[in-house]
Amino acid sequence: MAILRITDSGVLLDERPKGEEIALAEWRAGVRPEAGRFELFIPNTEDAEALAEIVKRFDAVILEFPDFKDGRAYTQARVLRERLHFTGELRARGQVLCDQALFMARAGFDAFEIGGGDAEGFAKAIGAYSFFYQPAADSARPIHALRAEKRAAA
Repeated sequence: MAILRITDSGVLLDERPKGEEIALAEWRAGVRPEAGRFELFIPNTEDAEALAEIVKRFDAVILEFPDFKDGRAYTQARVLRERLHFTGELRARGQVLCDQALFMARAGFDAFEIGGGDAEGFAKAIGAYSFFYQPAADSARPIHALRAEKRAAA
């Protein structure tokens, strides 16, 4: 599975997961990894805030887009980044489309399972804009904050 990752140095295509994948249902059934790096797969029907104590134990969280019209994973991503302060990899899986990649990145995703998708198209979509008006879960500073800093420095 091809994984597109957003890093400080740009967008990279990788085949390697961050660790062994464990489904939330398996975790709830008592499966506990012994050692190493692990990824937690969370269905989009779950309440992310209720998983605060669980997600902090994982290096990566995988959120599901079962249908491109189903945006619940966007909300889960924002909750994980903004309220729970999850700093690990947040990966989108399922119906991940180029034209939604920038919105996913702004919601907090920093990795995308694109399968045989167009890696160049994803990279182009993610870098389509360099400035934003709205604050979001990503590290981009909104234009109003940049303008205020410029005025204060003058």
